[in-house]
Amino acid sequence: MTKQYLESGKIINTHGINGEVKIEPWCDSPEFLKNFKRLYIDGVCYKVLKFRVQKNFVYILFEGIDDLDKAITMKNKVISIDRNDHKLPKGQYYIQDLIGLKAVSDTGEELGTVREIMDRPSYKIYVIQGEREILIPGVAEFVLNIDMDAGVIHFHLLEGM
Repeated sequence: MTKQYLESGKIINTHGINGEVKIEPWCDSPEFLKNFKRLYIDGVCYKVLKFRVQKNFVYILFEGIDDLDKAITMKNKVISIDRNDHKLPKGQYYIQDLIGLKAVSDTGEELGTVREIMDRPSYKIYVIQGEREILIPGVAEFVLNIDMDAGVIHFHLLEGM
């Protein structure tokens, strides 16, 4: 079962005196959050009035959060997106949807389940937990097929993986 709201970042600080907050995004890129006109904090919907990216951080001004005192109450809160507010391109998935899927090799061997997907500068790394832990690069050579309906990811393994 897929979750409607997906954790997408954390408010790590305030910025200035007008209520702007600094967010550490947990997305592929900080710009991804620009697709959303509203974000959720503790189940409450907040309309985004102003959005900007600086380095790897996102700065947002929310409707109703218009001074430093209100902004400081948001510090350390997790922001979430509503998956219905943005459609991903075909072949792309939210990481949270891939966690827990069954991992199977191209020879039919059950490897375990996807425990984590680590984000690295060049590519993602799938952490598979079974009888042993297996790290698989998230590139087309190794990730052969993701079948969300069946709940399975098919991987190609090299000898020694």
